[in-house]
Amino acid sequence: MEYKDTLNLPVTAFPMKANLAQKELEILDNWEKSGLYQKLEEAGKGKPHYILHDGPPYANGHIHIGHALNKILKDIVLKSKRMSGFDAPYIPGWDCHGLPIELQVEKNLGSKKHEISKLEMRKLCREYAAKFVDIQKKEFERLGVLGEWDNPYLTMHYSYEGITAHELARFAENGGLYKGKKPVHWCSSCGTALAEAEVEYADHKSPSVFVKFLLKEDLSGQIPALAGKKVSLVIWTTTPWTLPANLAIAMHPEFDYVALDTGSEVLIVADGLKESFLKATGLQGEVIATFRADLLEKKLCRHPFYDRDSVVLLGEHVTLEAGTGCVHTAPGHGQEDYELGLRFGLDIYNPVDNRGRFLENVEFFAGQFVFDANQQVIEKLQEVGALVGKAEITHSYPHCWRCKKPIIFRATEQWFIGMESNDLRKKALNEINTVNWIPKWGKERIYGMIENRPDWCVSRQRNWGVPITVFYCKACGEALADGRIMHHVADLFEKDGSDIWYDREAGELLPPGTKCPSCGKEEFDKEMDILDVWFDSGVSHAAVLEHRPNLSSPADMYLEGSDQHRGWFHSSLLASVGTRGVAPYKSVLTHGFVVDGSGRKMSKSVGNVVAPEDVIKKYGAEVLRLWVAAQDYRDDLRISQEILTRLSEAYRRIRNTCRYILGNIGDFDPKADSVPYGDMPEIDRWALHQLELLKEKVLKAYDACEFHVLYHAVNGFCTVEMSAFYLDILKDRVYTSKKDSLERRSAQTAMYQILDTLVKLVAPVLSFTADEVWRYMPTPAEENVHLAQFPELRPEQKDDGLVERWETIMRVRAEVSKALEQSRVQKVIGHSLDAAVALKAPAELRQQLQPYAAELKSIFIVSKAELVDDIPGESYMAEGIAGLQIRVTAAPGEKCERCWCYDEELGRDSEHPTICPKCLAAVK
Repeated sequence: MEYKDTLNLPVTAFPMKANLAQKELEILDNWEKSGLYQKLEEAGKGKPHYILHDGPPYANGHIHIGHALNKILKDIVLKSKRMSGFDAPYIPGWDCHGLPIELQVEKNLGSKKHEISKLEMRKLCREYAAKFVDIQKKEFERLGVLGEWDNPYLTMHYSYEGITAHELARFAENGGLYKGKKPVHWCSSCGTALAEAEVEYADHKSPSVFVKFLLKEDLSGQIPALAGKKVSLVIWTTTPWTLPANLAIAMHPEFDYVALDTGSEVLIVADGLKESFLKATGLQGEVIATFRADLLEKKLCRHPFYDRDSVVLLGEHVTLEAGTGCVHTAPGHGQEDYELGLRFGLDIYNPVDNRGRFLENVEFFAGQFVFDANQQVIEKLQEVGALVGKAEITHSYPHCWRCKKPIIFRATEQWFIGMESNDLRKKALNEINTVNWIPKWGKERIYGMIENRPDWCVSRQRNWGVPITVFYCKACGEALADGRIMHHVADLFEKDGSDIWYDREAGELLPPGTKCPSCGKEEFDKEMDILDVWFDSGVSHAAVLEHRPNLSSPADMYLEGSDQHRGWFHSSLLASVGTRGVAPYKSVLTHGFVVDGSGRKMSKSVGNVVAPEDVIKKYGAEVLRLWVAAQDYRDDLRISQEILTRLSEAYRRIRNTCRYILGNIGDFDPKADSVPYGDMPEIDRWALHQLELLKEKVLKAYDACEFHVLYHAVNGFCTVEMSAFYLDILKDRVYTSKKDSLERRSAQTAMYQILDTLVKLVAPVLSFTADEVWRYMPTPAEENVHLAQFPELRPEQKDDGLVERWETIMRVRAEVSKALEQSRVQKVIGHSLDAAVALKAPAELRQQLQPYAAELKSIFIVSKAELVDDIPGESYMAEGIAGLQIRVTAAPGEKCERCWCYDEELGRDSEHPTICPKCLAAVK
């Protein structure tokens, strides 16, 4: 006779193998056909809002692993918020303008790029960006990210371009926008100014030179020791090519300077640097005078190779970190040099063109590329006897984020947003203090950047972007940056797009009757520079959050990589504070970069790049999602085949826990069959206590955005509390008890609560698996798990006293398991059900175990277990519990065909001779 008729739903109903790559596609198709996101929106009506604003990725190429990390993190946050009772819409966006797209289009055009108009170039750029928006959209959806994918925001949408122009007009209205000649980061290769966020630092070899500037004036009256001597100030620079633009030498007003007599001449350097200077140059010198820098203020030196003077100025930016304490100053090639020159009325002199070449009127170096000119400058210094010493150093140097080539500081006419205008810097710093930064160090990082940054250069000398809507009078050259006129043009952009700037004449764009406020003339030219793309994305709070009816500003969260402290977080803060007076976000979450398993940066040349597409093909997007949750995103995140394999094993443990429970609750109706908590056996109440601890930990982790805590909690719960203990012990009860017995229904009640809770808790992370499990759940309340709410806490299901008692039992069980394994090795038993266990315990422990004497064999998963007064002969002495002796012997009796336990009363029932009395009761 077979006894399977007494069992419930077979475990094979829920697939053992996930086949994730295929199953996920089916689930995605179901989400789309059922309108899941629209149902989430409908369910969110009337609930409090939670707005996570999407930082727009660049529409250029396929997504990489960093994109996947970012989008999955956002999806986890939003799904957890929806399940916490919030209306949490997700509007994805893309950054569509800018240099990378324009350069790629130029590359595709080849030599034809010189034959097409600006309008044609912009049309090709728009098509290129649209192509990759579609590609990336599909790739992001494949990750299981829910959102308004059919209605994203694009910075090249006409409405967005119009609002961008409106935001620039706001800065013009409040006086924050101005045009000035200032040194900016300039990429000679790309031919444009760069924003702070577009500058990367990398090691670079540069020539290092010490150069003397002959002092023109006689100081013997103030310093008699200098009488009759040739005196020079010595500067140090790692950019010899900037020496043609030198106009001054800066000295610190508080430093002591010394005159070093080298025998043939006297050289002036800072007292604090004299030793390092002499060592670097190999010179020998005697200090013949010490004095303060103000003695030399406004004195004149001769330029080393030009017939002009360099004036000595005092500046507190001078340091004693390196060099000579006398700083070469070229106002057209450095921010501090510029500020010093501005203070003292120096010309902001820049003899370098857009291509990084010296202008034709630059003597000795005309037409030379600046970096190539370094050697010629050094040779000229040697020729005129001004070179004191030279070397080559490797140091951190700014490079273009796009072409990766070294850049220069170069003074040009650019449009700026002033950091001091309307107290923008001060207001931005104050707003930083109101924001919740996750992790906390993000606050200090962006605070330091805002505190020290120069004015924001918002103009770019390219074609693909939103034009700077300024006009110039043809008659007098006056710039017309009038807010009212700029708003008028912005309205046209919203209707017809920003391409009209290049398609229409100035008169067609201006309001009728516009005249130059300076000379009264009516003919104008258009500014041909475009806006910095960081301004484009930085105004998304206005173009998206304030523009869409289901959103609001400020956002509850901005979530991006740590590089966005100087990028999108930064520009968004300035754009919002500059026009609204408030930060556009309440909290900012920052994640690290993805590196390989050894912690190395990913590089195609190294061959350690892990592509999302490859991970999904092999493991499914679910394992990629689990990888995101398992990492502490506050640091750089490691990924490798080994890490993914380990995570896929953890995934299987979680899946198999769900599968096992589903296989044992198929005949369970939660409403009709649930056993009241007070009637449940202790072991089931122990499991529910552990479930409450899991709920508390996971819900707290979601609230704090500490997803790695969630992962470890769930993985540990499934592995330790469930698989290794509770579900292991439960097998005999759920398989062999009477189908509707209290014992079995209680176990099913506990398992149902565990699964219902577990599947909801993991749904924001394991979105596909949770969806799949939900379909097998008995009478689920909601159509889809993502429409459900997180389980409520049930503090009444916690029992610390019970757990303390069971901790003792579990310690004893661990020792019994060791004894069983030893007996298995010695061939005394095979399976644990082949064993009988006798325990001799110290008095206190025996007293604790006595109430559970009848349950011990089920707890140990053996056929017989008893507490005895003495164990003669050999026994196992427990290692972790003093005085506990364990003897393992072969179980007496015959093996029950139904429960596989050995029993001495087997065969006494003639109708069922092969099953034990316990099974007999269940069958009858």
